[in-house]
Amino acid sequence: MPYRTLSAAQVIDTIDALSRRITERFPGSGLHNVSDELSAVARRCAAESERLRDPVIPIRVSVYSIWVLGAAALSWIALTLHYDEMEFEAASLVQVLEPAMNIAVLVGLGVVTLGRLEERWKRAKALDYLHELRSIAHVVDMHQLTKDPYRRLLPATASSPDVSLQGPLLERYLDYCSEMLSLTGKLAALFAQSCRDPEVVAGAGDIEQLTTALSRKIWQKIMAFSRYESVAENTAP
Repeated sequence: MPYRTLSAAQVIDTIDALSRRITERFPGSGLHNVSDELSAVARRCAAESERLRDPVIPIRVSVYSIWVLGAAALSWIALTLHYDEMEFEAASLVQVLEPAMNIAVLVGLGVVTLGRLEERWKRAKALDYLHELRSIAHVVDMHQLTKDPYRRLLPATASSPDVSLQGPLLERYLDYCSEMLSLTGKLAALFAQSCRDPEVVAGAGDIEQLTTALSRKIWQKIMAFSRYESVAENTAP
């Protein structure tokens, strides 16, 4: 189902291509370093999201072992009873059924506990990676904070940041930031696709909302780019 699920390989290829574009356009820049880090994180996220699809073998073996031991205990009780000497009265039946019920309860508790242990383990792993992706999104946002198209129209102050980019290069820089945020959201979506835990799905949704909001802020700058460029041309001597 290539068009129904998000392909981790395709996401990694897109991130690698974006990293090469940033390296070729802005070599040695901070954004280039962030793109390299995002590429490395993407590979770890893809590998971990694939592992989350598979059962945790030690936990599953423990669950099956509990089932087997419980069934063996019940069988042992059933085989060691002396049915010919048993009086089928209420008190006798309670004494006979009580051990079987205790074993059944213990087996059920063990299975439920171990089942939740696997769920909690997968949730913790996914949330750790989602936290890392959230941090990367904020790092990308930090790199575009001072990249405003209208900054060179205003007189600089002592605390003003250097204007290192302008014109089409500034627009391309902002566009790269927007693409990196979008791809960060796609990496988060890989965990929501692999792990159906409600907390993981909610965490991935939060990151997608965050990256969308940050990207929207960048696109507001890009949309204003042409207007401020026109003002700069008209005010130029």
